[in-house]
Amino acid sequence: MLLILSLFSIPSNGTFSIVAMDPETSEWGIAVASRVLDVGYIVPWLKAEVGAVATQAYSNPYFGPWALKELSEGKNAEEVLKIILKKDTLPEDRQVGIVDKDGKSAAHTGKSTLDWAGHKTAPYLSVQGNILTGGEVVDSMFITFQRTEGVLAERLISALEAGEAAGGDRRGKQSASLIVVRKRGGYQGVDERLVDLKIVDNVEPVKELRRQYELWQFSFLAPSYLRLSKEEVAREDIFIKRAHSLLLKALESDIKSASVYNSLAWQFALLKKYPEETLEAARKAHELEPEDANIMDTYAECYYAAGKYEEAVHWEKEALKREPDNESFKKQLNKFQKALNKK
Repeated sequence: MLLILSLFSIPSNGTFSIVAMDPETSEWGIAVASRVLDVGYIVPWLKAEVGAVATQAYSNPYFGPWALKELSEGKNAEEVLKIILKKDTLPEDRQVGIVDKDGKSAAHTGKSTLDWAGHKTAPYLSVQGNILTGGEVVDSMFITFQRTEGVLAERLISALEAGEAAGGDRRGKQSASLIVVRKRGGYQGVDERLVDLKIVDNVEPVKELRRQYELWQFSFLAPSYLRLSKEEVAREDIFIKRAHSLLLKALESDIKSASVYNSLAWQFALLKKYPEETLEAARKAHELEPEDANIMDTYAECYYAAGKYEEAVHWEKEALKREPDNESFKKQLNKFQKALNKK
């Protein structure tokens, strides 16, 4: 095994990464960038309710599964770090950051990693990098994460941007990745991949990561915060607050996607929360696709949620003009008319 570890270590030198946890939502995430091809294929290892591990420098690919196994058995980050380094043949060539299920963190920067190399930890947070322009890269990431508000994914990517702005990898740029996990946080609640974005090869990987995330967050992240498991219902207000922050961000953005606005409007209308912002999202969707019957149906539902039943009836009738045989629209109109008659 020791010989195998020496032969199959993977170079992910010149890498800066951040590992973090959001204790309010039980999310773990990693953001990473490097001057190597597909750094997201090498560095990040995560498991919901277990923890997250970034293994880099002259990366040992076994560190990820080893660490997650030990974390899943209840060991804390510091204990796990000692175990995996003891198993290794070249611990002084490695760099690793760990955050466990309780938010405890631990990191290691081997003496043989190339300058500038170092790490910084705090509860729920570990930032590390090697072959950087200087220590300001890690410092900027650390401070930015702690000062940034919002969902974990936004805080991670903001920290990564700060690291690049401070100098980043001194050899250049090539790839980046952002991964966040939460139990049943993935698409339709099937798996745990709340965010899963990788820029494999790009001249501006962090900028491209941000561009893709701006689209991803509204289409996939916001719905996840409104689709809660039984265990999460007790924290409903926290998740709705996260989703609401994304709704506000969408309304302030210049995205030209009717489907994004329509989806957000529909989901918040069903919650019967934030009626004015919900109506604004529906209005933006309608402006982009003025003849879309489904958007008119959403507009009607938003007015219904806001207690404006006459407007709800009007917009549902408009939807039915375009799709007169739509049984769902007919049921909606009946619901709105009953509410109006009781008013």
